[in-house]
Amino acid sequence: MRRTNVTGEATATGGEARISDGTGTADEPGGPGRAGGPPTTPPPHPDGPGQPGGPDRHGQPQHPGHLSRAGGPNRRYWRAGFQRGRIELSHLVHNPREMSGHLINVVVALALGGFVSRTVPGTQVPMTHLTIAGFAAYLLFQVGLLNLPQILVTEREEGALLRLRATPGGIPAYLVAKSVLVVVVALGTLAVLLGSAALLVDGPLPHGPGGWLTLLWVTALGLLAVVPLGAAIGAVLPNPREALALIMLPSMALLITSGAVFPITSLPVVVQKVAAVFPLKWMAQGLRSALLPDAARAAEPAGSWELPMVALVLTAWAVIGFLLAVPLLRRATRRESGSRLTERHRKAEQNGAGAA
Repeated sequence: MRRTNVTGEATATGGEARISDGTGTADEPGGPGRAGGPPTTPPPHPDGPGQPGGPDRHGQPQHPGHLSRAGGPNRRYWRAGFQRGRIELSHLVHNPREMSGHLINVVVALALGGFVSRTVPGTQVPMTHLTIAGFAAYLLFQVGLLNLPQILVTEREEGALLRLRATPGGIPAYLVAKSVLVVVVALGTLAVLLGSAALLVDGPLPHGPGGWLTLLWVTALGLLAVVPLGAAIGAVLPNPREALALIMLPSMALLITSGAVFPITSLPVVVQKVAAVFPLKWMAQGLRSALLPDAARAAEPAGSWELPMVALVLTAWAVIGFLLAVPLLRRATRRESGSRLTERHRKAEQNGAGAA
């Protein structure tokens, strides 16, 4: 004989027919499930086909709230990314070597601010204020465009991108975690710089609610402009040893030519035009508008802060960075394999043995 369950599936038994409907069995002649008896049909679901929690048209049960959880995976990626970012921040705080690197930048900025004593040409604004404001922009620029690529390249060499290929939603969560890490480090460094400068070298602070609002949106938009660009650069750099050399020299050149540490009007017009292409010049100009008095506008090339242009250029760089970062990171992840990782480790060991 054959056994029939509530879904209509028949299986062989030891000579009798049984039904598993959750209520009992039927062994009587002519009963349900026997030849000649009424057909066995599943009991209707209380919610009915197509209803939340009920079976669909193929008989498969639906989870309650199926439609309301359509965005569930995205929320899981964000949650996993924030959790990973929190863990990485905890590791950073407990790593004296990495923390000292960020604090050294603050010390350098304070030393530069305390060294200059004259005023901005054409104004009574202390040059210290202009230097601190410009260096604050450079620290944001450095976190996104120097530190982030080095992190990405190092973790790629260690096999982190290879592991992401086998993790559902690994890349979105990874990017969220790195964004959290960079944003918190950048904001923390900025707060430490401005606070210590105000206490030690009479550094500038925003004047009124408008100044604080400008400081916030310029900082946020500046990070959006450089973090995706840093991720794109990190996706194409060859290895950690060459990464620092390839991006440090251009960054230092931008620091000098973007008017971050002295008035940009003292540079040749050609240099000013070249610097205006890159985001650092506009980040520094936006932070100066938030931290310096209006009298300092006389030292700007246009004689004004040009905040609409600051927003436009930084937004354009943010869009360019996202358009570059996403495909380059996907390409870097697809190219990762166990054989590539093994070969990199072998070369690193050989280089280390040769250096020794």
